[in-house]
Amino acid sequence: MRNIAFGYSTQCNARCGHCVAADASPATAKMDLARASAIIREMARCEVKGISFTAGEPLLFLNDICQLIRICRKNGIYTRVVTNGYWARSRESSDRVIAELIANGLSQLRLSFSRWHQQYISRDNIVRAAASCKHQGLDYFVSFITDFSKTDDACEQFLRQHHLKFFPEPLIYFGRAGELERPPVSTDYRPNLCPMNPYLSPTLDMFACCDAAHRFSTTGFLYLGNLGRDTIDALFQKNENHALHQLIKTMGLTSMASYLGLKAREIVQYRKCELCEKLFNSRENLKILTDAAASDLPGWRR
Repeated sequence: MRNIAFGYSTQCNARCGHCVAADASPATAKMDLARASAIIREMARCEVKGISFTAGEPLLFLNDICQLIRICRKNGIYTRVVTNGYWARSRESSDRVIAELIANGLSQLRLSFSRWHQQYISRDNIVRAAASCKHQGLDYFVSFITDFSKTDDACEQFLRQHHLKFFPEPLIYFGRAGELERPPVSTDYRPNLCPMNPYLSPTLDMFACCDAAHRFSTTGFLYLGNLGRDTIDALFQKNENHALHQLIKTMGLTSMASYLGLKAREIVQYRKCELCEKLFNSRENLKILTDAAASDLPGWRR
């Protein structure tokens, strides 16, 4: 099934210290609404079934996003909006925004929450936004970004006290988070599979991954192309036919790292996105894995 993270704009009203999107350039890019509408209609013709509006803060452009959601609904596309909840300053404003999103056909709301968000957005906004979703029947969940340190215990307890549906999401040490101290990884040896959800930027560049697209500056491993030069279907096919992109989903990064000769104790010290960068932002590693993808690499697994 084809799904995509749709970056309508990189503009945001917060500057959270953990933000992976801070790697994006230019910092305040925005799609033309008519172009975005045409892209979504073309995506529907190419069997895209799910679109997640993300990048900066999508609901800074509420009217535009509602129009795009409406187009998705008409074309049978499941929609999600990823938001920091700044608009839920009161129950009245929260109810109004949720009602408008529902009226235009939104399928799900994803509320971003972390101790970094709280420096800009009151945590009570998340409670109000979730309450509006529950009251009006919109599916939602809270994406709780955490480094799994004791510092976040209070944040997690707050979510539980308010009976919110939430899922912990690991902090990705890219963007502004690249400057943060990394706690040691304490986990068992794991496959590090990744769904590799594609991402379309406001400048119409398409990448094979929505979390680390701008990190692979040496090899351009995740870059698929630009809609100014290529069709949507061609870029999806490029991703779907890319042997290594598919192996990341099916065999995982750990087995590839083992194939390259990384020591087991070194592999487990990397987080998933960092391990991906270690493997594929090196021209030497990328050549070895590309050559092996057509031969013995797929068999290098348990």
